[in-house]
Amino acid sequence: MELIDRESRSKLYRQLVAIFKKKIEGGEWNVGSQIPTEQELCTMFNVSRATIRSAVIELVHLGYLERYQGKGTFVSSNPVQEGLTMQMKFKELLLEEPIALEPTVLIRTVMMPVDDLDLVLNISRDKHIIYIKKIHSFNKEPVFMQEFYIPYHVCPPLLEDSIEHRSLLELFESNYGIKITKVKNYIAPTYLKENEAALLGSSEGSVAVVLTQNFYSGDTLIMYSRLVTKPDTFNLHIALERKFG
Repeated sequence: MELIDRESRSKLYRQLVAIFKKKIEGGEWNVGSQIPTEQELCTMFNVSRATIRSAVIELVHLGYLERYQGKGTFVSSNPVQEGLTMQMKFKELLLEEPIALEPTVLIRTVMMPVDDLDLVLNISRDKHIIYIKKIHSFNKEPVFMQEFYIPYHVCPPLLEDSIEHRSLLELFESNYGIKITKVKNYIAPTYLKENEAALLGSSEGSVAVVLTQNFYSGDTLIMYSRLVTKPDTFNLHIALERKFG
């Protein structure tokens, strides 16, 4: 078993990311198989659970692993292929069929990190988060639900500004002088939880599509968002444009 080099200047979780990737790419951890539990990995590598979680979350974001609540973490059947670098012009998330959606802000509040949000947002466990939940409807029928998590220190005025019909990306740049320079998108199937099913007019456990997005300004993660929609509504469409020169 490959071991961590504690004399290295590389962070422990980054070393674990490299080790886990080798296990997946080398076939030691087969596609579809469940990887060892957090506790088992802690024992194997003699590191904290927080270090294991940081490595696992990174590999989930890279598409190598998939986490299922109550079941465990599994090797993904569709790992992200690396090596293609493009300059993009960011556009809003669209629906393949252009329609006029009616957004409604359901929740806007301040909360403490729960689950792995402190690791996802790269903040300490005692820092506050701005939490926003919206539902977008068409002809009074819900199309998708979207949640936003922003470290409180990034833009406290967001708690007061009008956000019903304005893009948060637009607010970041026009009101707070924060330019989004990179967005990472991850799309995966999921099962609706009870509260999500109620909002989307479906039944608990129904198959849905979840889009998670990490928004960066430079190397700083500014916002994490999670969008859930039923696969039988409208197709999501993310527009990307290659920039030359």
